[in-house]
Amino acid sequence: MDNPLLILAEHAASWRTAPLPAEVSHHARRALIDWFAALLPGCRKPPATLLAAALGAERGEGRAICYVDGRAGGMRHASLINATASHTIEFDDIFRDAGYHPGCPTIGAALAAAQAQGASLEDLLRAITAGYEVSCRIGLAVQPSHYKYWHTTGTVGTFGAAVAVAVLLGADATRIAHAMATAATMAGGLQQAFRGEGMSKPLHPGHAAEAGALAALAANAGVTGALDVLHGPVGFAAATSEDAGKWDKALAGLGSVAPAITAMTFKNHGCCGHIFAALDAIIDLRAATPFAPEEVAAIHIAGYSATKDVCDRPVVKTEQEARFSAQYCAAALLKLGGVRLAAFAPENLADPALHAMMGRISVSLSPALAADYPARRAAEVSITLADGRVLTRFQPTRKGDPDAPLSDRELSDKFLELARPMIGARAEALLEALWRGADVPGAVPLLPAALDAAAAQ
Repeated sequence: MDNPLLILAEHAASWRTAPLPAEVSHHARRALIDWFAALLPGCRKPPATLLAAALGAERGEGRAICYVDGRAGGMRHASLINATASHTIEFDDIFRDAGYHPGCPTIGAALAAAQAQGASLEDLLRAITAGYEVSCRIGLAVQPSHYKYWHTTGTVGTFGAAVAVAVLLGADATRIAHAMATAATMAGGLQQAFRGEGMSKPLHPGHAAEAGALAALAANAGVTGALDVLHGPVGFAAATSEDAGKWDKALAGLGSVAPAITAMTFKNHGCCGHIFAALDAIIDLRAATPFAPEEVAAIHIAGYSATKDVCDRPVVKTEQEARFSAQYCAAALLKLGGVRLAAFAPENLADPALHAMMGRISVSLSPALAADYPARRAAEVSITLADGRVLTRFQPTRKGDPDAPLSDRELSDKFLELARPMIGARAEALLEALWRGADVPGAVPLLPAALDAAAAQ
């Protein structure tokens, strides 16, 4: 077979100079806006706050902004901490068909590199598009079996970061290929890290961003990698999936169909995406037949494999566990009216009424829905009311998925909801810069000027 790494590297290099269609540029801006929306609240939370304090002495010289403390430093330092912060509140984007969050590692590294290089906003958008395209396609090659043990955002995300940074460094196809090859052997992130307590999960994209940036810097300096590392008999795909990779599927339409960045899922709930379809079903059922939380006798959610394996958590203790509990999120939706940041505030995490409601919610695996995963993320929900009525709904997709996308207005509203508490009135200025900022040299380094020092407090 032809070498998929070389094919993908050649394609990535083309994004440096090929025409950037207006539609693609618009979708890349949407991804950047959504990344900032997820980033800013995460800048006030561990593990990013702890990491920034621990690594402050290792910041180094440079122009890349660490948004946790608002200070400039080296590209790798900013990549690590910003990518970590952007994955903390679980509001970051998804490439549905690969079960992958490309924004955290790719944009986390790309923005730091663009600031370090003094790149234009168009340069940044091109690099993001290239990083998304390569990493999403590698994700297609190894899924769904990869997700049994591996966290795709930590593994595949390393390629997104490496490609994006290499493009911004001006690397040619050969050096992009070596950046990808080196990135492959530094990729990591285990499922077990987020099956219980702990802060490791946001570190996965943080590590991916830093490792990808390192791989790109190394390749641009002449460091070589094993160019058969993606498809070789003991390479990345063979080691992390059931076979040596579905490369025909991954490479199909490369360069002739709309790039992956035009098909992103932007989250409409602040929790694990494997719960979304069930939450959407509950919202629709309550809209059609209004009922109060105390009228609910039982809720049953039938979902696909990840809904059952990752999100069937009838007991939670921490914010991290709650974001991955179908029971908690469904109860929070009923009691609070939404699964936003407030759902995970300490007073709600400790609310005995909410925890009591969790005991009435169950989760099971639907073989039919599991067969459609990951291309389809559906749920079947049944709500039994105290008066004996049973409300049922099959939810075929999720609000925010490519077939039910958030509008630009909805995306802006999400951004302002998450950004205003962090940076106040300056959120509008940042949003305007992200939507309509000029594609001129220096545009990217000026973005931090829209931020308020309160973000660092």
